[in-house]
Amino acid sequence: MQLPALSFEFFPPKTEEGRLKLAATRKRLLAAKPEYFSVTFGAGGSTREGTLQTVADIHAEGHTVAPHISCIGATRDSIRQLLETYHSLGIRKIVALRGDLPSGYGAGGEFRHAIELVEFIRNEYNDFFEIWVAAYPEYHPQARSVQDDLAHFVAKMKAGATGAITQLFFNSDAYFHFVNQVQAQGVSQPIVAGIMPIENFSSVARFCDRDGAEIPRWMRRKFESMGDDASSIRSFATQTIADLVSQLASVGVPGIHFYTLNRAEPTLEILQALGHIEVG
Repeated sequence: MQLPALSFEFFPPKTEEGRLKLAATRKRLLAAKPEYFSVTFGAGGSTREGTLQTVADIHAEGHTVAPHISCIGATRDSIRQLLETYHSLGIRKIVALRGDLPSGYGAGGEFRHAIELVEFIRNEYNDFFEIWVAAYPEYHPQARSVQDDLAHFVAKMKAGATGAITQLFFNSDAYFHFVNQVQAQGVSQPIVAGIMPIENFSSVARFCDRDGAEIPRWMRRKFESMGDDASSIRSFATQTIADLVSQLASVGVPGIHFYTLNRAEPTLEILQALGHIEVG
């Protein structure tokens, strides 16, 4: 199957062993010919140095990398310093997010929303950076209403975002409906589908329940019915996500962004099921 542009997301490892394992993961994922890798940024900048190191490692290998920048709790000077570091390296793609405050972290910083970060980057660097932002097909869990969430997203895109990457979803209708809604309000930039391979269903379910991503009832019940049958769970998870990606690709989604959790195998198995890469 012909797939759209692929990208893979990592979180920064905390140890030298994790750094070496992630390098090996990247090497395996190169078989899928990704357009770029992205690297997350911890709540309140808690992984700042780890993010910088991982970004530098990927850049040194000659791959396109898109560091995340979260602005909550940050100052303009700290964001400016971070942007200058990436500018000096020649990194031109970033993911601009509001981010979450770490537990126990008090109010502070000079940004409240991602739109302010987008505006700041455009004012400081004009068109040097591609700025990718987050989208929530099933709406942001903290949004006061659907209308407020859509209005905020549209404003963020009109403030200068290059495109958006969605929160993970398992219901393609939610993605299509969201895209139709924002396009009707003048958004023309690409909205890339964020996809999470399922390796540990209970962990994915906890994340979805916390962050407002729906797991269809039929899918949840099917996983629950398999108990501890690891082989059946793995096969069902791979085929379910492959079917979702196939459906998205068939209608011309502009890109697929895999949340890898620093693991190569689950993503590669999905791409193998789709015939995008060879088995082995």
